[in-house]
Amino acid sequence: MDAVLTVHFYRSVNGTEPVREWLKSLPVDARKTIGEDIKTVQFGWPLGMPLVRKMEPGLWEVRSHVDGGVARVLFTTSSSAMVLLHGFMKKSAKTPDNELATARKRRVEVDNG
Repeated sequence: MDAVLTVHFYRSVNGTEPVREWLKSLPVDARKTIGEDIKTVQFGWPLGMPLVRKMEPGLWEVRSHVDGGVARVLFTTSSSAMVLLHGFMKKSAKTPDNELATARKRRVEVDNG
């Protein structure tokens, strides 16, 4: 039986939560869509395409279609938690290396935290 994940925002060493801040910068409709998609993952994990795509071991993305483009929230799982590592608006077919690098760095911090 699948478990319900708890959802946590990645928190940097200086206490900021970059994904929460990014979400707050988006229009209300986009925030609502992304939030619903994250909730679907939270209650339905594990999920696959089209909503969730595995990027590499320990790193997945939630794929949300919002007005103005495609939003991505990169996350990892730690025991029964979903940790939201990085969010961005995708502008190209391939996920940019710098976006993946940010999520990888934060994943290491979560794993070692």
